[in-house]
Amino acid sequence: MAKGKQLKERIEYSGKTFEIVHRPLKVKDRIIRLEVAKRSPGIRLIIVKNNKILLTKEYRYELKFYDYRLPGGKVFDSLKEYNQNIDKDMMKHAIGAAKKECIEETGLIVKNIKHFQTSKAGLTVDWTLYYFIVDKFEKNPAGQQLEHGEDIEPEWKTFDEAKNLCLNGKISEDRSVGILLRFLLKSGKLT
Repeated sequence: MAKGKQLKERIEYSGKTFEIVHRPLKVKDRIIRLEVAKRSPGIRLIIVKNNKILLTKEYRYELKFYDYRLPGGKVFDSLKEYNQNIDKDMMKHAIGAAKKECIEETGLIVKNIKHFQTSKAGLTVDWTLYYFIVDKFEKNPAGQQLEHGEDIEPEWKTFDEAKNLCLNGKISEDRSVGILLRFLLKSGKLT
């Protein structure tokens, strides 16, 4: 397969969270014009202790029900902030966001964090998720620091319970389902 060369992109629309970008790609002697939805990256946390994983039971307005999730959130609060930092060390920003989201959603302060995997959405959706393992932490004396409107309850689950939540559709963020199942398989604790 021939490799393409990305040419200068053009922003067609820019909002707080998303941009629609025309991204031309030169492949051999042809120009392919891609329309790409672009948004700030996110982080997800795989928090583990004693063969259990901390999931959040979160009310999701877009789903209209409670969903189990890996704790997480945005690396940047706006697309403008993301674009201002796009050429900088994104992993540094992702780790900072992971520590912040851990306190906010779980009430835990990260003491050890390790990058596990990065997931890209696809060719025409530019939305990266950074997954981290947190295996050392302490309780935040102030507890969770939820944002206005968030309804999130942390729950410890065994690895088998987490696997079953993935397989029976109780975790609806499919990218996280794949990453979580991969983590559980690599842990060697699944039955």
